[in-house]
Amino acid sequence: MRLFRFLLLFILSTQFVVAQDAIIPDDYKDYIKARVDKGINPSISMAYIVGDAVEFYNYGKTQLNDGESVDKHSVYEIGSISKVFTTILLADEILKGKMKLSDPIQDYLPESVTVPVRNDKVITLKDLATHTSGLPRMPGNFKPADLKNPFADYSVKQLYDFLSNYELPRDIGSQYEYSNLGMGLLGHILELHTGKTYESLVVNRIAKPLDMADTQIEFTDKMKSHLAIGHNEQLETTSNWDITTLAGAGAIRSTTSDMVKFVKANLTDDGSDLYKAMALSHKIAYTNDAKTFNIGLGWHYSNGDSIVWHNGGTGGYRAFSGFLKDSNKGVVVFTNSTFSVDNIGLKILGQPLELKIPEKRVYPEVVVLSNDILDSYVGKYQLTPQFFITVSRKDNQLVAQATGQPEFEIFPSADNEFFLKVVEASITFNKDEAGNIVSMTLHQNGQDVPGKKIE
Repeated sequence: MRLFRFLLLFILSTQFVVAQDAIIPDDYKDYIKARVDKGINPSISMAYIVGDAVEFYNYGKTQLNDGESVDKHSVYEIGSISKVFTTILLADEILKGKMKLSDPIQDYLPESVTVPVRNDKVITLKDLATHTSGLPRMPGNFKPADLKNPFADYSVKQLYDFLSNYELPRDIGSQYEYSNLGMGLLGHILELHTGKTYESLVVNRIAKPLDMADTQIEFTDKMKSHLAIGHNEQLETTSNWDITTLAGAGAIRSTTSDMVKFVKANLTDDGSDLYKAMALSHKIAYTNDAKTFNIGLGWHYSNGDSIVWHNGGTGGYRAFSGFLKDSNKGVVVFTNSTFSVDNIGLKILGQPLELKIPEKRVYPEVVVLSNDILDSYVGKYQLTPQFFITVSRKDNQLVAQATGQPEFEIFPSADNEFFLKVVEASITFNKDEAGNIVSMTLHQNGQDVPGKKIE
C-alpha cells in the first residue's frame, strides 16, 4: 500500500509538472498523433524550448509492430544534423588559432592527394563548410555493396582517388551545392589535423561538456536498448547506417533529451569556448549573387534568416533541429521513418507552413524480368551535358546512380518500365527498330527528360 501511494504521488506530481510546462500547442500534438495513428510515422519525438521551459512530446513506438513507447531518451539517427557538429568543431579550431577558414584543404591532406583547382583558385575550409566547393553531393565512385547500409564500405582510398581525379564543373565559391562529400571531407580533415577520430572530437568537445551522454556514433548498450528502429519508404524495418570515412556528413545518433541541451547551448551565451564556437558557426558565411540565399558554417536560414536550422535523414530516419535567432526558442523533432518532420519544426519557429498529413505512396506491382533483359539496360545515359544516370545490375536487381548522388534501386513494372521508391519518379527504356536500347526517359515532377545511351 505504501508503494502504491508513492507511485500515485509520483504520477500526480509528474502530470502537474507537464501541465505547468505545456508550451507545445495542442494542434501540433494532434497533428503528430494523427501522423502516427495513420501509420505515416512509427513515432515522432518532439521537444520545444522557450527560455527555461522545455516540453517533450513523444508519441508512437520504437517499431511499427510490437515496439515500445518512445520517450525523450529514445535514440534516433540524426543524419545531416551531424554537419553542424562538424562545423562547430571547425569553428573551435579557428578560435584557438589552429586553423583558418581561408586555409586551402590541400594543406591538410597527404601529398599523394591532388585536390582539384579551377582558374587558379583552391578549395578552402570555408568552401567545404558552406557547400560552395564545387564538389558534388556524392562522390562518383560511391558504389555501395549494401544499399541498406551504403556508406559502410566507402574507404579513405576511394575518397582520395575521387578527389585526385575530379574536375570541378564551376568556379569555387561561386554557387551553393549541398555536398555530403564536402562535409564528410571536412570531418576527415579535422581527424587528420587533430590526430583524433571524428567521434572522439564530437564526444569530448561537444557531447561531454553538455552532458549529452547518448550522443555519439557507436552504440552503447544503453543506446541500443533505447533505439527507435528505422523504417524505410515502405515502413519496413531497415538497417542503421554506418558512416565511416564521411562521418562528418551524418554519422551521429542522439536523443531529444540530449539535443535539447545542444540547442539550448546554441542559444545561451555562457562565455564558454564552446558557445563562442557555436556563435561563430551561426554567422552568415556565404551569400549568393542574387542576395536571396545565406548560409552560416553548416547552418541554414529560413523565414528572412530568422530561423537557424538543419535537418537530417538516413535510410530509416528523419530529423530536424533549429532555433530562432536572437531569441530563446528552439525545437527538435525526430522520427524513425523517411517521412519528413521538417514542417513541424519550421512552423513552430514561425515559418508560414500548413501541417498536412503526408500520403503514403502506392507502388506498381513488381514484375520479374530475366537477367538478359536487365543486362540490356545496363549503361550510361546522358540527360544533360553534365548530368548522367548510370544503370548497373547487382544480382537480379537494377540500380541507378545519377551524377553526384548515391545509387538507388529501380524496380520493373513492365518489360521496359521501372519505378523508384526513394522519390516519385519512373524510367522508360527506349529501343530502336533493331531492338537495341538507345535511350531512357526519366519521368519526374511532371517532366519527361530523355537521355541518350552513350555507353
